[in-house]
Amino acid sequence: MKTDSGAPISPVSMRGFLRADGRKGIRNVIAVAYLVECAHHVAREIAWPFRDQDVHLIGFPGCYPNGYAQRMMEALCTHPNVGAVLLLSLGCESFDKYGLAHVIRQSGRPVETVVIQASGGTRASIAEGQAWVRAQLPVLAAQEPVPMGVEELIVGTVCGGSDGTSGITGNPAAGRAFDQLVGEGAACIFEETGELIGCEHIMASRAVTPELGVILEESVAKAARYYATLGYGSFAAGNADGGLSTIEEKSMGAYAKSGSSPIAGLIKPGDRPPRGGLYLLDVVPDGEVRFGFPNINDTAEIAELIACGSHAVLFVTGRGSVVGSAISPVVKICANPETYRRMADDMDVDAGRILAGEATLDEVGREIRDLVVSLGHGRRTKSEELGHREFVLTYKSFEPIGPACLPAA
Repeated sequence: MKTDSGAPISPVSMRGFLRADGRKGIRNVIAVAYLVECAHHVAREIAWPFRDQDVHLIGFPGCYPNGYAQRMMEALCTHPNVGAVLLLSLGCESFDKYGLAHVIRQSGRPVETVVIQASGGTRASIAEGQAWVRAQLPVLAAQEPVPMGVEELIVGTVCGGSDGTSGITGNPAAGRAFDQLVGEGAACIFEETGELIGCEHIMASRAVTPELGVILEESVAKAARYYATLGYGSFAAGNADGGLSTIEEKSMGAYAKSGSSPIAGLIKPGDRPPRGGLYLLDVVPDGEVRFGFPNINDTAEIAELIACGSHAVLFVTGRGSVVGSAISPVVKICANPETYRRMADDMDVDAGRILAGEATLDEVGREIRDLVVSLGHGRRTKSEELGHREFVLTYKSFEPIGPACLPAA
């Protein structure tokens, strides 16, 4: 694997953007964040002229307060891939814009808040916001990158549009990449507890402590109860059309993304892994079912992985998916060789070569690992090149994790 300039990649000398808290980002993004749906249009218009630059639109549409959303926005706006933040407020929403701005400012990042009701409305707010972004771009461009090692990476994984090939090629190949990255000291996060039903006992046997094993099993049991209450599981018509028959069968494929490393802890959205190792992200809300489906689409899960610090996210698909994400690059791993032939322009890795006997799981796993490292040298993923910056944030509720969730912290 080489950089875009043709130079060979060193596994320990990526380049990163150093933040005040000591973390390093592989991107230097300006986040334009709306704090209520009423400010979405203004925020989008501010970001649009800079769409070919690293100015990304994120936001929370709700008008009513939610601790989860507040925590998510704080984590996202202080993500190591983010260098500056512009907040867009209508003015009368319940979101704590002053608290969010304080957290961002305390992180050492430039932050500005535009309140539409106080700034003169749509046109005046757009002009004010665009002027601020325009002034920040050369400041971030002048920031010199510093050396960054693989052990400083956090990498997430998710699968979407799964079919009968996903659990044979793409997911286990992502798992092999995770094993390599964990072995080099990186932190890796897998999730989708609603798609681990049937695998909980196998997963628990990999926990670093018996107490953590119990917690892993309980997280899957919670997901099963949640979906039973909803009357709908994490199994779509497209999964069946692609050859999957049951949630347990889908779960086995989803579980393969975790690889074979010991599981070092369980975290929830907004929690960061305290050190390298493998972590399960519990995405199903705590308590009674209140806010509908735990994740309304794959993009919401990607946002939660990023809120946990993921510099990049591995996305495995069999049927085909085109989504990317704001803030952190998404690596598309295509499990199905036929899908890859149809959608090669959207895919970074052809894991379907494994089915054709053209590559082994280990070889594709190494390719994925090397591609992740190359992102730290400036390489862009297909979704980045195509301008995909999807983002979704809804209402949820979580209780804090206990010490048994992170026994090695």
